[in-house]
Amino acid sequence: MSDQEHKEKEMEKDIPNQEVENDTTEGAADQVGNSENSENESIESESEALKAAIDKEKNNFLRLFAEFENYKKRTSKERIELFSTANKELMTVLLPILDDFERGLKEIEKSSDEALLQGMQLIYNKFKNTLSQKGLKVMEVKQGDTFDAEIHEAITQIPAPSKKLKGKIIDTVEKGYKLGETIIRYPKVILGN
Repeated sequence: MSDQEHKEKEMEKDIPNQEVENDTTEGAADQVGNSENSENESIESESEALKAAIDKEKNNFLRLFAEFENYKKRTSKERIELFSTANKELMTVLLPILDDFERGLKEIEKSSDEALLQGMQLIYNKFKNTLSQKGLKVMEVKQGDTFDAEIHEAITQIPAPSKKLKGKIIDTVEKGYKLGETIIRYPKVILGN
């Protein structure tokens, strides 16, 4: 056998080995491709799970934030109501004193003592101004105003002095007061019949 023949035989022997090697590398490539596909699928499913978890936590956060904002609004509203309620109780207790002051001033005006009248008016004005600074307002009711059961309290009816006053307010027995926008004492009025 010549060298050339010997080389050809060896090449023939190597060719099937190469084919076998090619078959095994193709199988390994398929396995690598399959494992890459399974890895991609697991990464995608894991990514979707993480997105779902993030969405759930984001939703929980937004709900919690909204609840906290509602809590802040509710507590500030309750605080304001508490202060107004405390003022309301105090103002309600002070209203009869204010009425007595006004009656006392009317009686002092009848006397001839100017110094006493001036002193009482100063005290009365200071007291009245202090209450108005805290939100107390007098409800203005005039003769001839239309009676409204929502804001007036009728205590009696008398014959109307004129046809214009029939069914209207003739006189105010007791002033009404508001604290802010809330009526704390309704004006007591006499109606014309």
